[in-house]
Amino acid sequence: MSVVEVLFWLLSCLALGSAVLVVTTDHLVHAALWLVVTLGALAGCYLLLTAEFVAWVQVLIYVGAVVVLLLFALMLTRAPTAPDAATTTRNQPVAILAGVATTAVLGVVLVDGFRGAEIDVDGAPSGAADSIGDAIFRHWVLAFEVVSVVLLAALVGAIVLSRRDAAELSGTYGPGAQHVPDKSPEGDG
Repeated sequence: MSVVEVLFWLLSCLALGSAVLVVTTDHLVHAALWLVVTLGALAGCYLLLTAEFVAWVQVLIYVGAVVVLLLFALMLTRAPTAPDAATTTRNQPVAILAGVATTAVLGVVLVDGFRGAEIDVDGAPSGAADSIGDAIFRHWVLAFEVVSVVLLAALVGAIVLSRRDAAELSGTYGPGAQHVPDKSPEGDG
């Protein structure tokens, strides 16, 4: 085994172990920090596979943006960061079974789908930006556009949900709306 192979296997084990810790830890902040370790180890694997562009996208977008966004969301929403009796569930065995089954099905589909496949990049390195762009915008353009529409729908949904919550908290439901207190039988005494 070469040094690159040893480093790849070490980073792979680190990524797998920290990914398990992401989903098994009880504290959300610890889960976010283990996610940083997981994504960093994956970026290292991409570097060892000579996919420098993908590695830097991994670091900049996922580690630099998604994890920071997750941490800011935790800080700003007053979400519980530690487990308590109200958030525990008895469905953990069912969730573990569903996760293992999904992983097995995904593994079988990936192995069957890529059996005998070869990457033809016409002499360009497989991780170079031009070969990735060529593959995305020549062969996978429809899937790329579908993903962009799904992300746009998620963004619009997040805006709608956050605007409704802000309006409910402030007591106004439109421009110039007056807050009318609820008339309940307890208050009419």
